[in-house]
Formats: sequence, C-alpha cells, structure tokens
Amino acid sequence: MAVELTWYGHATWMISTDEHKVLLDPFFDDSPTAPIKAAEVEADFILVSHGHFDHIADVANIAKRTGAPVYAIYEIANWFSANHGIENATGMNIGGAIELPFGKLKMVPAVHSSGLPDGSYGGVAAGFLMKIGEKKLYFACDTALFSDMQLIGAVGLDVAVLPIGDLFTMGPDDSVTAIDLLKPKTVLPSHYNTWPPIEQDASSWAKLVKSRTKASPIVLNPGDSYTVE
Repeated sequence: MAVELTWYGHATWMISTDEHKVLLDPFFDDSPTAPIKAAEVEADFILVSHGHFDHIADVANIAKRTGAPVYAIYEIANWFSANHGIENATGMNIGGAIELPFGKLKMVPAVHSSGLPDGSYGGVAAGFLMKIGEKKLYFACDTALFSDMQLIGAVGLDVAVLPIGDLFTMGPDDSVTAIDLLKPKTVLPSHYNTWPPIEQDASSWAKLVKSRTKASPIVLNPGDSYTVE
C-alpha cells in the first residue's frame, strides 16, 4: 500500500493512501505558510494532537464539510462535540489504539501543554503512531525530547516526523537525539518557519541528521509530498 505524506506548513500533514486521506492538525486559513485554504481540503479522517489554536483552527469547518470523523484526546473530542456540534468526534487517551479503515492508530505521549482557545482544559498533548499496511509512521507532534521515544521506536519505524522549531517544541539538536532513540529509516521536520520565533535552516538540520544518525532526512516545502518507500 502506497503512503504519501504532504506537508501543508507548520504542523499540518496529510497522510494519503490509495483509498483514504488522513489530515493531522489542520491549520490553513490563518497560517502564513499554508499553500491552500481550508475550503480546498478533503479529508476522510481528522487527527488532533492537542488544543492549541495553530493545530485545531480549521478542524470544525473541515469536519462539517467533509463528514470526516475527528480523533483527539478525550477532553478535546468532547469540546468539539459541545462547542462546535461535531457529532463524530471520538475521544482517545494516551496508550490507546483503534483500528480504522486506513490502518491502526495509537495515541502516544508528547511533552507539551494543551489548552483550548477559549481557555477550556484540553487534556494532555499527544503524538500518533500509525501502521498503514506494512508501513509504520510516528508523528511526534508538538513535544520536547523524552527518553520513552526509545519505546516508540522499538516497533521499527519507517518514518518519523519531528518538530524542529525550538522555543515551543524541541529544536534541531534535541531532534537529533530523538532520532537516535527512535531509529527511523526516514525523518521529516515539522513545526518550523511559520513565524520568526521558530525559524530554522532545514538544510542545516538535514546535514546534522546525516552526520550524526543513520536516518535519511527529507525536507519538504509547504505543499510538497513524500512517498514512503
């Protein structure tokens, strides 16, 4: 099964197979780097890692227009149901997994805060481990470096997507340590160059990854895609 990853800038990703489109942390209309608007996006499933505005801003509109079910930490799923009328929001929690038409989805830890835009409690932040066909993908989402990444990587990762922006998440140096723990075949950077406080030189990051790890770094421009081999 072919798996294609498309980066829409910031921390927004589309994971596409021949039959399904899985959208992670949709942030289009207010993003200075997104190449398209939310109205142009199709999705069969929507994943939400945590409650910050730059990860959930377009969830409700896309979910209502497409009918895509939303998967998020329990408190965020309930918030979407109560405040945005999203009837097909499924709450999960850390360590929980679910079989979906595109494959297996597991919610894993992330070290980050998670408040919702109106001040509501957003539970805890999460990352996602996905098994699609024989491919295993890890989206760290917004997180600091943590040692249990070694356990996440023990499944044998084909791809890891890691934040490198620093300030709000781990930066380039810590991401390299994360790669050492995760041991993915391929790694892609995320959550950088949206605004000046998180500007990074992705080409320098890629050189660092090549010099210090065995992973192959892939750097995308917003709107570009990578096919998982």
